[in-house]
Amino acid sequence: MTSRKAWPPATRRIARIAGPRERGSASLEAAIVVPAFLLFLGLIIYGGRTATTHQSLASAAADAARSASIARNQTAARSDAQQAATASIAAQDIRCTNITVHVDATDLAKAPGQPGAVKVRVSCRLDLADLSIPGIPGSQVLTATMTSPIDTWRQRA
Repeated sequence: MTSRKAWPPATRRIARIAGPRERGSASLEAAIVVPAFLLFLGLIIYGGRTATTHQSLASAAADAARSASIARNQTAARSDAQQAATASIAAQDIRCTNITVHVDATDLAKAPGQPGAVKVRVSCRLDLADLSIPGIPGSQVLTATMTSPIDTWRQRA
């Protein structure tokens, strides 16, 4: 291995000039870049988790609206929508708590031959406490709404 003294004089001069000034610059760069990178990574995870959960809620709301539109009366529609939304959310394995399902099935009271629709709104609280990103709350309420038409000529109770 070559020692520093074996280098030519010009190289020793360059090493002497550049060496002391560059000390600690890698640790300074790491101290600035690493937190910024971790924040950026956390924001990507936050965005992905929020988008995935919202998509899952939209799917659950669509399932619930379809189930409610097939029912013959408002009571059955609310019950079927609640079951469908809960089953859909459970099957998608998302981190939701406080799941609420609001069903507007008033059009089921209309006489056959009149158009109508069932509207379902599904909400849940998404747990984000494990991210620990400044400015991001520990949980967030997400909501999805879907509408499904009622068969115009179907008999209703």
